[in-house]
Amino acid sequence: MITILGPTASGKTPLAAALAKEIGGEIISADSRQVYRRMDIGTGKDLEDYQVHSSELKVQTIPYHLIDIAEPGTKYNLFQYQQDFFDAYNNIIGRGAQPILCGGTGLYIEAVLKGYQLSPVPQNPELRQQLEGKPLEELTQMLLELKAKNGSNMHNTTDVDSCQRAIRAIEIETYNLQHPVPRRELPPVDSLIIGVDIDREERRRKITRRLKARLEGGMVEEVKALLDEGIPADDLIYYGLEYKFVTEYLIGKTTYDEMFSRLEIAIHQFAKRQMTWFRGMERRGFTIHWIDAMRPMEEKVKEILEIWQ
Repeated sequence: MITILGPTASGKTPLAAALAKEIGGEIISADSRQVYRRMDIGTGKDLEDYQVHSSELKVQTIPYHLIDIAEPGTKYNLFQYQQDFFDAYNNIIGRGAQPILCGGTGLYIEAVLKGYQLSPVPQNPELRQQLEGKPLEELTQMLLELKAKNGSNMHNTTDVDSCQRAIRAIEIETYNLQHPVPRRELPPVDSLIIGVDIDREERRRKITRRLKARLEGGMVEEVKALLDEGIPADDLIYYGLEYKFVTEYLIGKTTYDEMFSRLEIAIHQFAKRQMTWFRGMERRGFTIHWIDAMRPMEEKVKEILEIWQ
């Protein structure tokens, strides 16, 4: 398999699609929020990125997997992702195509490449009641202490940017501490890993430009439509980033300008945490071949093919 990873706004998906065109590939998404239907602008699905032009001026749509597979308001998790990944992976190789894993959720990527052994964790209403109302800083500290007891690297701050997500992470770590049960065996996956390296200042410019475009392109209206169909505000806030800050704006917690400013800062911080995770993967034994995001597409594809061969 080939894996293409990088921080938000680095241009991973167009690169994966251009590569897929050359090698008969299909893309498996590694994005924890693009699994949700009708959450399109805020998650940055950009489905047009999967359309590439061939030399005959025809448009070729690259097949993609694990996008639009869950309903908004549900809590899709790593356990489900592993199973769905292997279903897609086996389907692709079974048809003789080349799987390309592409995304920025480092935990999902590492889980499937390493073959994390996970067990499904039920909700714990009593624990949730105890934790309700605690500030995010206190929840994060509790999670760190539980992780130390478990010897776990299952969560990092990328995935606990709201109180609800932190509580779920604590719930999982608490369960694993109390129930050392046999876990599901899934094999590690051998993969060439390509990292898309984008200059920090360029990344910041792209994030700000993209955020403005998404807000102008209907992101607020998208979140309002989800609220209007009956999805609780707390469930949307759970998804973090765009959905958290736009929901808080729509329910009157912040002004538009406050929402934009806080969201912009949060996305910059998120990209930084993504890079921290990827550097951590290198320390944990993964080899990542970094290529310059700003090079022409043809050169980037050529470089990957040279490394691959």
